[in-house]
Amino acid sequence: QVQLVESGGGSVQAGGSLRLSCATSAYLYSSRCMGWFRQAPGKEREGVANIYTGGGNTNYADSVKGRFTISQDIAKTALYLEMNNLKPEDTAMYYCAAAKIGRGSCLPDISPHHFDFWGQGTQVTVSS
Repeated sequence: QVQLVESGGGSVQAGGSLRLSCATSAYLYSSRCMGWFRQAPGKEREGVANIYTGGGNTNYADSVKGRFTISQDIAKTALYLEMNNLKPEDTAMYYCAAAKIGRGSCLPDISPHHFDFWGQGTQVTVSS
């Protein structure tokens, strides 16, 4: 079982920045895909970004390209999401996720179906 605990959410004004962190046991084992997702009330869970722990390859949703950056610190067993130029439409619960070992490298399609372990989420609210 993989543990994931998100932190760093909060309320900011449009144009502001936040940095989400995910403390996880996922880095203690072999390489896998890690990702960030978000879900707004009444909407489906949406993939934001993913990263392969073995090589650092990344993928982003079009809606966040150029504004969000996913990164990892393997020594600290942590995953991060740097969010800049935040918009009201970025308001959602943000989740950290890990795929099972053996699924291979990350896919450009950041789908929840490719991930097996989930954190409890951290709320991000952006006001206009």
